[in-house]
Amino acid sequence: MSKKEHWENVFSTKQETEVSWYQKVPQTSIDFFITNAIPKDAAVIDVGGGDSYLMDSLLEMGYSNLYLLDISEQAIDRIKNRLGVKAELVTFIISDVLDFEPKVRFEVWHDRASFHFLTSSEDIVKYKSIVTNAINQNGYLFVGTFSENGPLKCSGLEITQYSEAKFNDVFGSDFEAVSCFTENHQTPFNTTQNFIFSTFKKK
Repeated sequence: MSKKEHWENVFSTKQETEVSWYQKVPQTSIDFFITNAIPKDAAVIDVGGGDSYLMDSLLEMGYSNLYLLDISEQAIDRIKNRLGVKAELVTFIISDVLDFEPKVRFEVWHDRASFHFLTSSEDIVKYKSIVTNAINQNGYLFVGTFSENGPLKCSGLEITQYSEAKFNDVFGSDFEAVSCFTENHQTPFNTTQNFIFSTFKKK
């Protein structure tokens, strides 16, 4: 099964509360936008966001220049249906992030639990190159993955665990580290996953 087929299958067979990453309120991500005083007209992209509630929250907060990228058309359809007429306020992009060729540059690149699915050094380097070229100078990269105390797999797929040092090894040449912290995520199945979140600013 290809990567795209895998994710189409996930989003066509599972309800939103039947996946481990479900959050009704993505508070950690919301706090990032508040803490860093991200302007309401900033170009913001959520990468691999699926049908998460980040777009709902950002629209409620008054953000007006929003993009959502996901490999799964099923995921995009689900969030479009949930947002209703508000979906017209978001630019949706169906693509593998490694094939993404941005037409605009972003002030914020948000990635919660997508980056860690890249397990080869070649894919990680390619992702970093795409991110670096897609973000404006002084723009932000906010990335969350499983920590070294987190799971080794997600949705049946191998992942790459991260530490603060490992994040800096990947992104430090082009980004300044702003903050880094770990946090437990409670899944809908009453299990705990330890995440690490890092904020970087483009040099």
